[in-house]
Amino acid sequence: MKIICIGRNYSDHAKEMNAPTPEKPVFFLKPDVALLTKNAPFYYPDFTKDLHYECELVVRITRMGKNIDEQFAHKYYDEIGLGIDFTARDLQQQCKEQGLPWEIAKSFEHSAPVSEHFIPKSGLDLANISFYLEKNGQEVQRGSSADMIFNIDKIIAYISQFFTLKTGDLIYTGTPAGVGPVTIGDQLKGYINGTLLFDFGVK
Repeated sequence: MKIICIGRNYSDHAKEMNAPTPEKPVFFLKPDVALLTKNAPFYYPDFTKDLHYECELVVRITRMGKNIDEQFAHKYYDEIGLGIDFTARDLQQQCKEQGLPWEIAKSFEHSAPVSEHFIPKSGLDLANISFYLEKNGQEVQRGSSADMIFNIDKIIAYISQFFTLKTGDLIYTGTPAGVGPVTIGDQLKGYINGTLLFDFGVK
């Protein structure tokens, strides 16, 4: 299975990162070992001093497809979950300065926590899914699918031009503004439309 992450899909996040708003979806991959499930604790890696959370809606692909037309993309997923794209911001900055790829900062083991529970899309307004992240009981990030630059169907259609999507693939759809650091001892809780989807600690 693949973990496909969309970058800069919210204009407010692009601004806070001093990055231009993309004209086409920007994506990168994480390996399957990046997954962290079942609310297992996340262990702060020793290769970074500046680890940031990025809370994102997650789409799970339910059938194989290649070169999917946008008007049919809705047939390739049934549920929406929530996850975090952990980013070693200091390593990312070093990569940027040297013109290098970012995998070392984005794709390390357990850098992609994901909710065990996914919500059927039939019970959601896909154009306006509200989600937020709490750190130690305080809301630190909030977003809505209404603010995406590229909606879910556009993302699926675009990605499928480059490689086949398979059942079980996960698409992290981008993060809104409000990303920030985590430290050992933090507790992270993520919600979609007020429903708790993940709750895990940083150790």
